[in-house]
Amino acid sequence: MSELTEETQPIKIKKKSSKKRFWISLLGFILIITLGVVSGYYSGIGERKSAEATTISQALGEQFQLGAVALAEGRYDHARQHFEYIIEHDANYPGAGEGLAEAILGMSFTATPAPTLTPTLTPTPDMRGVEAIFSNIKQLINAGDWENALAALDQLRRDDPNFHTAEVDGMYYFALRYNGYDKITKKGDLEGGIYYLTLAERFGPLDSVANNLRENARLYLIAASFWEINWEQAVNYFGQLAPYAPNIWDGASNMTAGERYHVALMRYGDQLYNSGDNCGAYAQYSAALSYGALDELAYKNSKKAYEICYPPTSTPEPIPPTETGVPPAEPTATPTP
Repeated sequence: MSELTEETQPIKIKKKSSKKRFWISLLGFILIITLGVVSGYYSGIGERKSAEATTISQALGEQFQLGAVALAEGRYDHARQHFEYIIEHDANYPGAGEGLAEAILGMSFTATPAPTLTPTLTPTPDMRGVEAIFSNIKQLINAGDWENALAALDQLRRDDPNFHTAEVDGMYYFALRYNGYDKITKKGDLEGGIYYLTLAERFGPLDSVANNLRENARLYLIAASFWEINWEQAVNYFGQLAPYAPNIWDGASNMTAGERYHVALMRYGDQLYNSGDNCGAYAQYSAALSYGALDELAYKNSKKAYEICYPPTSTPEPIPPTETGVPPAEPTATPTP
């Protein structure tokens, strides 16, 4: 029996060792397979996200090109839809905000019919002949009655298109230029003013004053298109206009560019304050103070933003004097031997 025990004992050890190695190998194999599956899963997610980002980028690029083409062709409503799609998916897409503003501005021109002369301003046909009409036009221009002067010029051209062509063209330029100027500066009719100044440009190049006024009116309309929609862009565009033309105004809102900029700064400051950007909000409120006092909400937010952004520093307590009236000397460190 002892011999049999000694001969069979090593065999049992080998069986246990083989089983142990088998289970270890099996667990290792399962672990490798699991790691491979997990790695492949996350790799697949990364590739899918990368592919989605590439697809979205390509789609936005195509939408931008379509919007630019529609803008160039004057299809402003189609251009607006393309640029709005881009901004919905990427608000910081280069050029999308400017494209949307131009599309909205173009729609305002197409939606608003070209200014026409009212029947009350149209003089009755003058049967005395073109010479009498021509003399009447000079009087109307000297009086600054641009509307009636333009109506008389139209009648003169209908009656005799070849009458004093160069001089009549000069009168057209003069009346159209000053009519557009008065519409913008005196009536706040920015669209009408731009329209008449553009008509004047057909008869000759605009002077720098009229051209700058037209560009300021266009910039005002672009800035106003972001009003209560995107305060950041409203601040951006009115900020370009207010320092140089603060008094240009819009008759529809009866607000100047300076007043618009003041309000936009406060509202953008409120937006930054609510999002937790206290220092950025305080900067907007500080800029708004250059154009007027803060309203109640902006003042309250500005005060809180300042306290958070610029917390007070602790003041060191004064050292009490000794009996001699001299403050004690500050202790010096004892050198370590």
